Amino acid sequence: MGLTLRNYLLSEVTKSNPGRLAFATLILALCLTTAFVPASLAQKAAKSERKVIVITKPDYPDILRHAQVGGIVRLKATVLPNGTVTDVEILGGNPILAENAASAVKKWKYAPAAAQTTEDISLSFSPH
Repeated sequence: MGLTLRNYLLSEVTKSNPGRLAFATLILALCLTTAFVPASLAQKAAKSERKVIVITKPDYPDILRHAQVGGIVRLKATVLPNGTVTDVEILGGNPILAENAASAVKKWKYAPAAAQTTEDISLSFSPH
């Protein structure tokens, strides 16, 4: 019964507006295609060859250290051709540790390069 009703409804839709069915089929095909694109085909950021010349260690608040709060903070830094860090975006991590890490990275100095680069940075805070 269900299959017969489905076939009847499908035939009614195609009779009334075949363009609508074609459009719906196209949208469904596009959704399925993009849903199953492997992650390996996604673009990955090229590993930067820029070296850090001057590193400032971030502050690790004693209260967080004693409370055993740690983890990894992920940042994205924009570096000018002369090596100066102009902008730091926090991508993840404990908010207090992330702010301290961002403040420290803004003081870093990179080796000069031909163009501005974006550097992915991960800093680890370990209470031990």
